[in-house]
Amino acid sequence: MEMVMAVLIGLALSATVGFRIFTPLLITGIFERVDWVTLSEGFSWVGSTPALIAFGAATIFEVLVNYIPAVGSFMKLISTPVAALAGILLTASFIGDMNPFLEWAIAIIGGGGVATASHATLTAVKGVSDTALVGPAVSVAEDATATIAPILIFFVPVLAVVFLLVMAAVTLFIQEKPGLIRCGINLKLIRK
Repeated sequence: MEMVMAVLIGLALSATVGFRIFTPLLITGIFERVDWVTLSEGFSWVGSTPALIAFGAATIFEVLVNYIPAVGSFMKLISTPVAALAGILLTASFIGDMNPFLEWAIAIIGGGGVATASHATLTAVKGVSDTALVGPAVSVAEDATATIAPILIFFVPVLAVVFLLVMAAVTLFIQEKPGLIRCGINLKLIRK
């Protein structure tokens, strides 16, 4: 059961990467640094001073750039591969005592897949929100979710399951409303 929860926590943290790539990494690093969470062998560097400085600087940059509508949408679009890597890292850092092939398969397929799906969904939402002039409000919601969700998941691990289910439902809802996404893209093309 403990291994299942570790996988679910890793996957849920990977889903938070869709909101902000580096915030969940920074929070995980801080929690590891103060010994509130134990990462798998070989991942203690996430809580090291150089990693925390790098994650902190990247978090500040990512947050600030997302309040500039066109730049924030563009950065979200090009950062999808980085989100996948962050999802793989977060998931792998929580999976420990298991066959390395299975561990990395779960991290790459599960963590990378979940991070990419949540990031792609939020990239679509960000594009629509910028055309509807509510981009800053969406950015605040992204910041809050990227900060609060990992903290809650660490303190109440069962919330990892809830967060994954909510993210799956939101992703399916967005995919079922292609007109909503197309409308946002078309409005952007018309403005040029």
